[in-house]
Amino acid sequence: MNRYPLWKYLLILAVLLIGLIYTLPNFFGESPAVQILPLRASLKADTALLAGVESALKAANITAERIALDGNSIKARFADTDLQLKAKDVLKAQLGEDYVVALNLLPRSPQWLTSLHALPMYLGLDLRGGVHFLLQVDMKAALDKALEAATGDIRSSLREDNIAYSGVSREGNSLQVKFRDAASRAKGEEQLKQRFSDYALNSREEGGEFLLQAQLTPKAEHRIMESAVQQNLLTLRNRVNELGVAEPVIQQQGADRVVVQLPGVQDTARAKDILGRTATLEVRMVDDEHQIGENGVAPFGTEMFKDKEGHALLVKKQVILTGERINDAQPGFDSRTSEAAVHINLDGVGARKFKDATRENVGKRMAIILFEKGKGEIVTAPVIREEIGGGRVQISGKMSTEEAQDNALLLRAGALAAPMEIVEERTVGPSLGADNISRGFNSTKIGFMLISVFMVAYYLMFGTISVLALAANLLLLIALLSMLQATLTLPGMAGIALTLGMAIDSNVLINERIREELRNGISPQAAINAGYENAFATIVDSNITNLIAGIALFLFGSGPIKGFAVVLCLGILTSMFSSVLVSRAIVNLVYGRRARLTNVSIG
Repeated sequence: MNRYPLWKYLLILAVLLIGLIYTLPNFFGESPAVQILPLRASLKADTALLAGVESALKAANITAERIALDGNSIKARFADTDLQLKAKDVLKAQLGEDYVVALNLLPRSPQWLTSLHALPMYLGLDLRGGVHFLLQVDMKAALDKALEAATGDIRSSLREDNIAYSGVSREGNSLQVKFRDAASRAKGEEQLKQRFSDYALNSREEGGEFLLQAQLTPKAEHRIMESAVQQNLLTLRNRVNELGVAEPVIQQQGADRVVVQLPGVQDTARAKDILGRTATLEVRMVDDEHQIGENGVAPFGTEMFKDKEGHALLVKKQVILTGERINDAQPGFDSRTSEAAVHINLDGVGARKFKDATRENVGKRMAIILFEKGKGEIVTAPVIREEIGGGRVQISGKMSTEEAQDNALLLRAGALAAPMEIVEERTVGPSLGADNISRGFNSTKIGFMLISVFMVAYYLMFGTISVLALAANLLLLIALLSMLQATLTLPGMAGIALTLGMAIDSNVLINERIREELRNGISPQAAINAGYENAFATIVDSNITNLIAGIALFLFGSGPIKGFAVVLCLGILTSMFSSVLVSRAIVNLVYGRRARLTNVSIG
């Protein structure tokens, strides 16, 4: 009656063992570390850089606990913060401005745990300290810029096709083209339909003028606004890389807002400066007639830049056009070779300049250079095959689909970053974060101890079993949060404390049902079985209602509320497992094998 088959005991034991393994990393603490990250795509974190870091530290008599490659960065761990700060100064002086040398904290988990992907939970801003920004993208400015650019493009397109028109003006969110006669309007409408598929065209006559109204389609408006947010997200991520922040949070919130949380950063002014930067773009001709001089000196009238693979190229100083002339850049495919490509749309002025430059330089290479922090890097340097008109440019050649998407975003980010305004700003000090951790941990510990004392005093042996089940619940909850790499915040810690109180309710319900059955005069074995069986439906019902509330908080809440909801929902699931299966397994082991059980210790 009160016995589990062997497989069920083994299953419960395996779950608890996995829970223990994935909970352990949270108890090893963190090591002070220095992270070295290349600033430009042409620079890589490789074994050569690793050897350079090791030799620089050795020359300065600084001993690191461990230095290793981690993705596209190198991380060096140290015994204390004094060595960490000394190492940062040495490496910054040695590596120069091409690399970010930032302070960091890395988990001290043993290698065998790390190899199992057992990692500690991330700590949120309110527990580690740092800065929080809520930025709003100016969607109206993004649409205005698109419409202004389209105005010039329409003029250029009509002039190229020798279509007579009286003028192009803007009225609100639409463009109005005036023609002298119906024939010109019909011809212009046909031409504009081919080149401006994002606009809906409507013909009308007013005051003896033949008008053609171009209105952005809802789909195009949505794409422009979404593109503005995405390119700003990319720009912000690039800026945050320079800060070297551990576990930054950069995510879209709603349709037009971006949340940036930088744990560990206390210099708000510097964070604002870095997040506010934008990249610029220039198009120049490659100089294939001259060679790079000795000691890497560029000949007069040229400059030297490197491409993504680190190859140096000479380009002329004369700038053909800048990124301000780029309206849009989208990933796609070359129609002839089916290779990944980037399709660029230029405004009217840019289209004319590009057409002239390509006509005069067929067979030569043109370099597209991205400038950040005053340093340029060649994104691509294709050969001009023919004159390119119409303001549509294609960049292709040995790039993957992912690289095409990244290049398109970079080109857009360098040219058309929509204005952003900081609408909320908070700074959390590290001492306050440490105090929050201490208070949260103590509240959970004190709550667990008080619950344990009450349960043991009131329910004796069954109270002790309930406390063990509660400990298993806490173990599994922390393990789940660690496995999901959730960010633990102060509301999340409140959710853990609340989960303990809710989890013990199930065991109180089971224990009271067993007491009731014993008072009715049935045998202890039957009372235990009936208590668990009869309480199960009630436990499921109450937990489902709580789970529905938690899911609603997650779906409709934001920020801290979502963090609380995640912990609450996971806690409900783990509490059902521990209060029913784990406690029943322990009860079965203690009482289930007694054939003639006369009484049980339940108070």
